[in-house]
Amino acid sequence: MTEEEIFTKIKDILADNFEVSKDKITKETNFTTDLDADSIDLVEFILQLEDEFGAEISDEDAEKIKTVGDAVSYIASHQN
Repeated sequence: MTEEEIFTKIKDILADNFEVSKDKITKETNFTTDLDADSIDLVEFILQLEDEFGAEISDEDAEKIKTVGDAVSYIASHQN
């Protein structure tokens, strides 16, 4: 799966979860400052990423995922 395909799927997840237009989501979008996500939102998002992409994301790695671009890069480098 390409980074662009991953980015598109992540935008779909975020648009559903945070009621934000897909057009407004960029790779620079920060989960806490731009999407107003709290810790519970972030945990749910990480779980959805694991389900969607079949990736295991450790708590340590999840803490490093601050932007959409971080999530895309992580999934791209940890694909099965």
